[in-house]
Amino acid sequence: MWTLVKTFGVPVALAVLITACERDIDVTPPVTVAAAPPAAEQFAAVQSSSGGESRVYGTYTRGCIAGAQQLPLEAVHWQVLNPARNRAWGHPGLIRFIRLLAAGVASDGFRGVLVGDLAQPRGGPLPSDHNSHQVGLDADIWLTPLPARKLSAGQLETFEPPSMVDVSTLRVNALFGAAQVSLLKRAAQAPGVERIFVSPPIKQALCARAAGQAWLQKIRPWRGHMAHMHVRMACPVDSDDCKDQEPPPDGDGCGAELASWFKDTSWKREGSTPYAPEKAMRLDVLPAQCRQLLRG
Repeated sequence: MWTLVKTFGVPVALAVLITACERDIDVTPPVTVAAAPPAAEQFAAVQSSSGGESRVYGTYTRGCIAGAQQLPLEAVHWQVLNPARNRAWGHPGLIRFIRLLAAGVASDGFRGVLVGDLAQPRGGPLPSDHNSHQVGLDADIWLTPLPARKLSAGQLETFEPPSMVDVSTLRVNALFGAAQVSLLKRAAQAPGVERIFVSPPIKQALCARAAGQAWLQKIRPWRGHMAHMHVRMACPVDSDDCKDQEPPPDGDGCGAELASWFKDTSWKREGSTPYAPEKAMRLDVLPAQCRQLLRG
């Protein structure tokens, strides 16, 4: 009523009110409901796992995880970069994989590994950097070995491992050698690994060294991934609501499939560009279990 008085004067306001009453019209000003925050913002705000049994829901790019475990941020044979992000969470199978990989690499004489992003405490979409890493089955492992002198707390937040690819020649650079081959081979041969993404020149270098070997099937060329490998585990057998990708094509992937990446090289311009979704993902596009995890 007061709004009407201010706008139209008393006579007009009364007329409108009387007419509304006669017609049983609701003249209450509409209430503006704020849009729900994007799913990434809601999942990033959760600082701890849900606890309980580990279960994966959805797909690698639209999902979440219950009962995630946190990888210790530092051990004898690994360190986690950017620990402030709180993205060192994953399914127990992924955590076990990293522990065994780090120990295996160290036994090869290469000290250990630098670990990048896994997932958030309850998975879900991340505010930036990734499209996947949502279900606790993805891990970025840097191709630069663990330094002889471990990084300080400050360095862990700022250190940027170097690229292993020369984009001008589309070949690996001098930093790529035996340590990187050992790391990639061990990861590809580990139980439960579904595939590993690397830059096309890295796949090419591996093919030159080990063409025909079965483990190369899991090494998949992809844009970016010039300084790290992205390891993806298969869905756990006890997570019926987890959806796997189609398996990689047969063969070592060193033929026409790899060659196609060097015909269209637009991917090389995306090596240092963070992932930015075209449209923020809403919570309602995720499995129903993911909404329950946020409330738990």
